[in-house]
Amino acid sequence: MLQAQALAKVLVDATRQIELAIPRVRKFKGISEYTVEVHRLENEGDRIVRGAIASLFEEGIDPMVVIRWKDIFELLEDAIDATERVAFILEGIVIKNA
Repeated sequence: MLQAQALAKVLVDATRQIELAIPRVRKFKGISEYTVEVHRLENEGDRIVRGAIASLFEEGIDPMVVIRWKDIFELLEDAIDATERVAFILEGIVIKNA
């Protein structure tokens, strides 16, 4: 499924933003461009998941295949959501120490 590849790309991009933000946390500034991008990517991931799950039910495929793909999509979405939680934590650290 192309949607799984798109979600994997969003996950890679979001983790790359976290990777770029972490060294800047020591200075307690300059991470907002990275965390904003993580939030944008998380929203994009949500949009892709909604479309992916909807497409599973439109194609009339085997219910077991639908369940498997739905689980894969949700796991990828959970991983993307975790990057957003990390972004919130980094923002909190910066705010508390600014």
